[in-house]
Amino acid sequence: MARKQHITIFTTASLPWMTGTAVNPLFRAAYLAKAGGWEVTLVVPWLSKGDQLLVYPNKMKFGSPAEQEGYVRRWLEERTGPLPRFNINFYPAKFSKDKRSILPVGDITETISDEKADIAVLEEPEHLTWYHHGRRWKTKFRKVIGVVHTNYLEYVKRERNGYLQAFLLKYINSWVTDIYCHKVIRLSAATQEVPRSVICNVHGVNPKFLEIGKLKHRQISQGDQSFFKGAYYIGKMVWSKGYTELLQLLQKHQKELSGLKMELYGSGEDFDEVKASAERLNLDVRVYPGRDHADSIFHDYKVFINPSTTDVVCTTTAEALAMGKIVICANHPSNEFFKRFPNCHMYSTEKEFVRLTMTALAEEPVPLSEEMRHELSWEAATERFVGVADIAPATATKPHPSSSQRFMYINPDEMKKNMEEASAFVHNTISGFEAARCVFGAIPNSLQPDEQQRKELGYQGL
Repeated sequence: MARKQHITIFTTASLPWMTGTAVNPLFRAAYLAKAGGWEVTLVVPWLSKGDQLLVYPNKMKFGSPAEQEGYVRRWLEERTGPLPRFNINFYPAKFSKDKRSILPVGDITETISDEKADIAVLEEPEHLTWYHHGRRWKTKFRKVIGVVHTNYLEYVKRERNGYLQAFLLKYINSWVTDIYCHKVIRLSAATQEVPRSVICNVHGVNPKFLEIGKLKHRQISQGDQSFFKGAYYIGKMVWSKGYTELLQLLQKHQKELSGLKMELYGSGEDFDEVKASAERLNLDVRVYPGRDHADSIFHDYKVFINPSTTDVVCTTTAEALAMGKIVICANHPSNEFFKRFPNCHMYSTEKEFVRLTMTALAEEPVPLSEEMRHELSWEAATERFVGVADIAPATATKPHPSSSQRFMYINPDEMKKNMEEASAFVHNTISGFEAARCVFGAIPNSLQPDEQQRKELGYQGL
């Protein structure tokens, strides 16, 4: 019988870790469910308590997946209001300290039954498939869509022997996305080009930021002073998240920027170093621990300065624009989507950075039109995603045999498919050897979940 197609979204992080791959896939699942054309399941990593303490803020921990699911749903509803319900499943995972990332354990395709294996969305497909060993994604699911979130090559280049590592990683990423994805969506041209990929920003902003922007617009239209604070930046406080570029610009142009007052907000391993560097400047630059960007402390800032070039599409830039602020950012592929917004000012040189910053502090933001506001919303992002992924609502039926199956005629496409399957077989074979996995950076003993994870997830006979 025909039924609604099922979309399963797999991602590499979960709340309460406030990272893009935890937040954006959650909103994607919620708004696809709201669109109503599919049954939707979000599949997120489950960490045992030892890893939870390493990853989640304020030493938060959960005794069961159900407890964490409750937290995730409450967090979402506080920001969106009631939405149609979707499923949340968990897969076993471990935290890699050297990669600062969560990696899957075992074959995570098993979290979804074959009956519901219609469309898979792999958020960070390279990350989810580097060490995948088990059922081939394209065999399990009728269609597999990858969404590339992270500019891994840019991060790796900053490490020791970075350019050699980036060279190898580039080919590994192309290999695994080719054999496991039918199509890949790159959020911007700042990401690595991979086979069968298209560029489209399929992310939106938390509705709260749009509401803040509407409030500011009303205040301006009533003649009230809306923005009475100066400039700020918010981001994870590690040097690679734009702090290197920002402090270099401020240090080199202290005279031209005299009078600038700026606050930096973020938490991370480089907090103390960033704070010490800021204190050495002859400018009023203050450093504070991270906060939620929707916190009322940020509402009255007028200018958001973000010189980062390691982001793919910077979420905080989109949030600042949604709140009606002026944004100063680099003329870089990661910011291409924001060029259409009148309050986004991009610099290509240090001289332009200084001029745009001082001009922004002296002028008022342009009110955001309804059309521009919609472009930033998750409703618009979902429309873009459905269009570019080519997954318009349809009913799922049992596929008919193809002509090649009926007549045993091998055409060029069939040969390409056979070569791809052979390549997938090679990857699956390599990823099945513990020694090979460890050489390429996998977490030891991650081929199968351990006894503790099986118990926590309720696995039996797995």
